[in-house]
Amino acid sequence: VQLQASGGGLVQTGGSLSLSCAASARTAGSYAMGWFRQAPGKEREFVAVITWSSGSTRYADSVKGRFTISKDIAKNTVYLQMNSLKPEDTAVYYCAAKYSTIQLMDIKSYSYWGQGTQVTVSS
Repeated sequence: VQLQASGGGLVQTGGSLSLSCAASARTAGSYAMGWFRQAPGKEREFVAVITWSSGSTRYADSVKGRFTISKDIAKNTVYLQMNSLKPEDTAVYYCAAKYSTIQLMDIKSYSYWGQGTQVTVSS
């Protein structure tokens, strides 16, 4: 599975950005796609995930109520709508996927990764 992320950019505090990630392979069954981020000097961390069959979602506490993950099954694409952005959201955002719906927030359990896309929030 190849993942192609797009979106990101520079926005002021309080602004919004949208990311998208398209998967090359057909997605079905126990499949999940998520977003992770890595700020300079920090480890990569979980942001949000969605399961393909049920549409169940999980969010990091730091983004709950501000970020929304969604999917378009026909397009094999996952989206991350980011609102009320803060400077601490600045990071390289990565999409990831796996054929499993357990341990959804465990970064080590993801087999497929897209290239990162930079999100910068200015204060």
